[in-house]
Amino acid sequence: MLELRPTCENCNKALPPDSLQARICTYECTFCAACVDSVLENVCPNCGGGFVPRPIRPSTNWKDDNFLGKDPASAKVRHRPVDPQAHARFSAERGSHVHAMTPLPAVLGPNVSPRL
Repeated sequence: MLELRPTCENCNKALPPDSLQARICTYECTFCAACVDSVLENVCPNCGGGFVPRPIRPSTNWKDDNFLGKDPASAKVRHRPVDPQAHARFSAERGSHVHAMTPLPAVLGPNVSPRL
């Protein structure tokens, strides 16, 4: 179950459970959209993965107790500001290894089948 962390790990901006500005990586590192776009350039400083919008957990018990009242958001703040220069180096190094993330048709051409 997602923790729904309460703030951006970089700037410490509040990200309540219903925030449309919260972004997470696959390890649930949590940042605000502004930091992801302008500071991190969609590269998680902790794992190197990308970000997606964090889902919003319902505040109303629509079905089977799957809501904030039963499973509240985390209150634990993880404020770990990112060093922009160190992150730029990390992101550049990571970028040299992301060719595997490029869609195969763009790499091989539209009429070539990949051998995996």
